[in-house]
Amino acid sequence: MRIAVAGGTGTTGRRVVDHVRDAGHEAVVLSRSAGIDLRAPSGALDDALSGIAAVIDASNVTTLSRPASERFFGAVTRTLLDAESRLGVGHHVALSIVGSDRVDTGYYAGKRLQEKLIRESDVPWTVVRATQFHEFTDQTLAMTRGPIAVVPVMRSQPIAVDEVAAFLVEVAAAGPRRAVVEIAGPAPESQVDLARRVLRARGSRRLVLPVRLPGSAGRGMASGALLPTGDVRRGEQDFASWLAETA
Repeated sequence: MRIAVAGGTGTTGRRVVDHVRDAGHEAVVLSRSAGIDLRAPSGALDDALSGIAAVIDASNVTTLSRPASERFFGAVTRTLLDAESRLGVGHHVALSIVGSDRVDTGYYAGKRLQEKLIRESDVPWTVVRATQFHEFTDQTLAMTRGPIAVVPVMRSQPIAVDEVAAFLVEVAAAGPRRAVVEIAGPAPESQVDLARRVLRARGSRRLVLPVRLPGSAGRGMASGALLPTGDVRRGEQDFASWLAETA
């Protein structure tokens, strides 16, 4: 199969490209470094999608702003789906987040819009919702500087990004389900506890200050709304083994 990977130079996208090739398929990278701006239609995108059997959208934006998140995911999703519809691409696979439909944050609003556009499209599709990657804890710690790390009270089920990438390729090759599927790490964890474990492993003396975010989003994060429900693919690498490797 020829599989195009949107955001194929990003953290997840690079691994998706590797797994596409490891599975014996041909990978086509859709990114600005390849001359393709996914936020607007172009002849370069149409050329890249010629003869493509499936598109895996692993594109991402770093923002907490609802308008910025909706602008990015809305533009990229519309651009891809319109081109795929014109060119007869048979499967659109999008990476989303477990619980984004239950926790109302600015970033998750963009993911909800992405999923809505996919469901309404005439392109056959599958949405893969994943829990937070193991690296999410380091990203959380980097959001504050100084001797005190402010960490949200949150329950998560962290997973290895490589396992998510492999699952995306498996789903793409299997054909469209017109459904949402979930993948999560082996076990639920406390984000505050994960932050303390990372700091100890890194030899840091920073203190962790747990903060419950306000409103329904904060209540949802603290109560487990970002944990998987029902039938879910479970990853194998737990947080402890990932931390031992990276420390």
